[in-house]
Amino acid sequence: MDPNNPIGIFDSGVGGLSIFREIRRLLSNENLLYVADQEHVPYGNRTLEEVQSFAEGITSFLLRMQAKLIVIACNAASAAALQYLRQKFKEVAFVGMEPAVKPAAQLTRTQRVGVLATQATFQSALYASVIERFASGVKVFESTCPGLVAQIEKGDLDSNDTRKILINAIQPMQKEGIDTIVLGCTHYPFVIPLIKEIAGPDINVIDPSPAVARQTQRLLEEQNLLNLQNSHGAVSLFSSASPSILQESLHHLIGSEMKVQRVFWHRNAQGSLQLTCNIPLR
Repeated sequence: MDPNNPIGIFDSGVGGLSIFREIRRLLSNENLLYVADQEHVPYGNRTLEEVQSFAEGITSFLLRMQAKLIVIACNAASAAALQYLRQKFKEVAFVGMEPAVKPAAQLTRTQRVGVLATQATFQSALYASVIERFASGVKVFESTCPGLVAQIEKGDLDSNDTRKILINAIQPMQKEGIDTIVLGCTHYPFVIPLIKEIAGPDINVIDPSPAVARQTQRLLEEQNLLNLQNSHGAVSLFSSASPSILQESLHHLIGSEMKVQRVFWHRNAQGSLQLTCNIPLR
């Protein structure tokens, strides 16, 4: 692996931009690749086999683009495919998403914590393991926030519909005495202002994005793969849907204007899903 090679980041949609933003802030000289599989968003209501197939196809694409490390910037994909990908692609390190139950359990005073995530995350072995390891003695309340990912994909961060979804998720937890909320989906940091407005100043909201960026940095340091160039890294963005959708999200969600390339799904001769794009692969 060459330190100048890019970091690969992927999500089902725009949620991973919350991770992309933090990695770009912390590691500004790194070259970045970002894939949004917006043809299949959301992953949260798909089968394990579907998500693994999508994640494998995206990983193969990123490796053909010479990614030196891959960040699965999606809780549902991490829950379904992280271990699968680590076994299949042993030549590259992965950073996955894990609901931040451990810091929540350390932070809570009432021993009551709320977790906002998709159904796929809640049903996963990864989530069950996190609860078993870190939430002993802590009462955990869960909400799937139906429809919230779709609202954020549309860039609808503070409408009455988005507010209603979050009120229905948070107020029942408040009645149970929670004092900490864990964001278990990478889309949800984009509505932190609304979450804080609804929850009030006495409830802590844990955004996992900075911790994921720091873990990315640690792994690169361990493997001597940090890019030491003195300039800002190059960014390449890809979407499996219309590029204009992701371009608009970049503007609304992180205040960036960047070109997005279209990628296309197809099946190879062996029947496996693959991504292709209209630019030469490295």
